[in-house]
Amino acid sequence: MEYDYVIVGAGSAGCVLANRLSADPATTVALIEAGGPADKLEVRMPAGFAKLFKTALDWDFTTVEQPGLSGRRLYWPRGRMLGGSSSMNAQMWVRGHRADYDGWDVPGWSYEEVLPYFQRAERRVGSNHGGVYGTAGPISISELRSPNRLTPVFLKACEEAGLTRLDELNGPSNEGCSPTPVTQDRGRRCSSADAYLRPASRRPNLTVLTSRHVRRVLVEEGRATGVECASPDGDGGTLVRARREVVLSAGAIGSPHLLMLSGIGAADDLLAQGIKPLLDLPQVGANLQDHLASGVILHCPEPVTLARAESVGNLLRFLVGRSGMLTSNVGEAVAFIRTSPEEPAPDIELIFAPVPFIDHGLTRPPAHGLTIASILLRPESRGRIFLQGRDVAIDPGYLTAEADLRRQVAGLRKAKELFATSALLPFAGAPMEPYRGAETEEELVHWIRERSETLYHPVGTCRMGEDADAVVDPELRVRGVAGLRVADASVMPVINRGHTHAPTVMIAEKAADLIAGSSLRGGS
Repeated sequence: MEYDYVIVGAGSAGCVLANRLSADPATTVALIEAGGPADKLEVRMPAGFAKLFKTALDWDFTTVEQPGLSGRRLYWPRGRMLGGSSSMNAQMWVRGHRADYDGWDVPGWSYEEVLPYFQRAERRVGSNHGGVYGTAGPISISELRSPNRLTPVFLKACEEAGLTRLDELNGPSNEGCSPTPVTQDRGRRCSSADAYLRPASRRPNLTVLTSRHVRRVLVEEGRATGVECASPDGDGGTLVRARREVVLSAGAIGSPHLLMLSGIGAADDLLAQGIKPLLDLPQVGANLQDHLASGVILHCPEPVTLARAESVGNLLRFLVGRSGMLTSNVGEAVAFIRTSPEEPAPDIELIFAPVPFIDHGLTRPPAHGLTIASILLRPESRGRIFLQGRDVAIDPGYLTAEADLRRQVAGLRKAKELFATSALLPFAGAPMEPYRGAETEEELVHWIRERSETLYHPVGTCRMGEDADAVVDPELRVRGVAGLRVADASVMPVINRGHTHAPTVMIAEKAADLIAGSSLRGGS
């Protein structure tokens, strides 16, 4: 099998690339996905995403032990299906702050330069104050169809605490509070597969290969010429050749893993795992960053939360009218704050969930309750992806930087302050297990170390930049290998002060232009 372009990974980025590159009928494109269709009801149902965790649609990763988190191994879900993690996330479309992109300091990737690519992806349904969003893009961005009655109460609490109510969260600055913009279309999830892949799927020049696990990139005489992937039955292998380019969009775990399996990485580390080095790129897998989450969970004396959302009545409301509690994305409102005046932009995000969100939602709420989670937006800690034999290992390095712990303590104090406002206090009851009402600095630190979890935002492991240590250049080309690019969250030099689905789509939109421009110039 031979195509002009071979894209590895049908997730948030890969679906974008498959659509944009196959728009040229003279170009042939193969999109390869390890998983299969995203055809479960829980994919379509916004509130059902936790039901997908630890199933066949989940890579079900686990980190190595984290000394900063009491030696725990953390569960990292990642989507293994068409749409990737965009088919199992909480649908929050949060670009971040303009300082994020200006701070990357990479030519072509400043805020003003990437803004058109965000807008090209977006189709804003409803209000669009000041023309912040695009209006004709593939991804439907809307407000929640049936917000919980306590979500506006949380926003009143934020205003009572001195935070600014934002007309639109995705303007140049996200400092303040807002309902969460979500990737939903009339109450149903709108994943990258829905928005980009489905409209392109009937093009004769686009081939989608599912249940194909890519083993390595083929590199011949310094050029990527295709990939080797396992057959759907697991026996033997198949070569998929690329006449022009191979593009890795396998995510912050999968893309560096594939590079290392292909002999591209730190040479000594590859040799130690029995892999012959083709190219010594020590930063492959390094620079791993993630948003760490800690929450305050309280009982709610009023039976108005999502704790009983899975009733027959609510299921019928969703199936018949695409309305009701099951259209909730769970994280219904957010506030972005600075923990000190010295911070140039928000360093903590507070997410309001009108439900006890315990153990990734895998633990059924024992009663009605509320969660305000503190998210560490700009961790100074860095981790890495590395090999253990041919398997991937994940070390996020959580809380290896002392400043991260200080910021997270401040975030939890702000969450507690919001629960104590006159707006929220009538709905804020006693602490709910496993949260026990941490008050002192020591108790808060203990809670953070014992119960913090990922917010599912790994980035940075194939960092882009102009410097010689960067894995990819500003056009996302892997240094030292012709015809090979990476286009996904792994290329982000520093994690954004938001959520990572939106910038990943933006990266892929821009990558499509870079690839097409390279083709017009006669190669990469």
